[in-house]
Amino acid sequence: PKAEPNFRKALELQPDQPQVLNYLGYSWVDMNMNLKEGLAMIQKAVDLRPSDGYIVDSLGWAYYRLGRYDDAVREMERAVSLKPEDPVLNDHLGDAYWRVGRKLEATFQWTQARDLKPDPDVLATLQQKLLKGLPPIESNTAQETQKAKPGPTPAPKG
Repeated sequence: PKAEPNFRKALELQPDQPQVLNYLGYSWVDMNMNLKEGLAMIQKAVDLRPSDGYIVDSLGWAYYRLGRYDDAVREMERAVSLKPEDPVLNDHLGDAYWRVGRKLEATFQWTQARDLKPDPDVLATLQQKLLKGLPPIESNTAQETQKAKPGPTPAPKG
């Protein structure tokens, strides 16, 4: 992200800022950049603020991007239990469920996300998922697939 130098400077001054760790780590993970460092930052943010549903979702999304779908499901279920009214978190959990073969639960989560009145761009994506599900992963690793086809995901709140 353009603001990366500012976030890095903020972390130099105060390394235990969970919101900054989460924002920078999530931004990298969502763009498939610096995945290991991004994951480490998000894990530290979760350690500092374990009851923040948005930060927990970021950890789940990092696992998802790395192809660690069972880990993603675990964290995203926890995130949705902390923030059940957020359509993005429900959407992420639906994606993770789909990847582990829990397609009925995925459809339920996407329906929940749709019914929570998300932003129009998220709504359009959800409607496609409800019609067709997710496309199969075409390469050996999710990371390679995600580099080839990055998906639009709003930045975390908080």
